[in-house]
Amino acid sequence: MRGRLVDLTIGLNRKQRVTVEIDRDFREDFDRMRGTELDIEIKKHREKRSKSANAYFHVLVNKIAAERGGSDEATKAALVVEYGALAKDSDGLTVGFKLPASVDASTIYPYVKCFDTREENGKLFKCYLVYKQTHLMDTKEMARLIDGAIEVAKELGIETDTPEQLARYKEDWNQT
Repeated sequence: MRGRLVDLTIGLNRKQRVTVEIDRDFREDFDRMRGTELDIEIKKHREKRSKSANAYFHVLVNKIAAERGGSDEATKAALVVEYGALAKDSDGLTVGFKLPASVDASTIYPYVKCFDTREENGKLFKCYLVYKQTHLMDTKEMARLIDGAIEVAKELGIETDTPEQLARYKEDWNQT
C-alpha cells in the first residue's frame, strides 16, 4: 500500500500519533482492525524495477556469458551475487542459511554467497548469504546491478549502449 506521511503529534500520554494519507479506500480494513494490536512498517516507497531495465540486464548477461564462454544462468548468478541486493526478512534482517559442506547450495537457490565455514560436532557446514532475485529488486537495487554488469562488460570490451542509445547515435550521425 502506498501513501504519504501527513502529520505527527504527541499526546498528553507522550505517545506519538502518525497521520498517513493513503491512495486506496481503507474503510473496511480500518473497521476490521480498529483497536487491535498491529505490526506497522513505514518505509520509503521505491518503484519496482522496469521490464526494460530487466531486458537490458539480460542483454548484458548474454554478451558477458558469450565473451567468457559460460552459461547465461551462471553469469547472471555471479553478477547478482557481486552487485545485487541482499535479501532481508520482514524485520529488515539479512537472510542466510547453513548447509553441510558437501551440499552445493546453488542447486537449491542460485543467488548465494558463502561467507564462512564452521565445524559443529565434527561436521563441516558452510554459511551463506542470500541475494534477491532480480524481479524482486527495486529501481535503486536494479540500477546498481546494471551498473556492475556494465562495468564487467566494459572490462571485457563489450558494447554497453542500449538499443535506444544506439538509435539516437545513428540519428545524430545522419543529421551531420
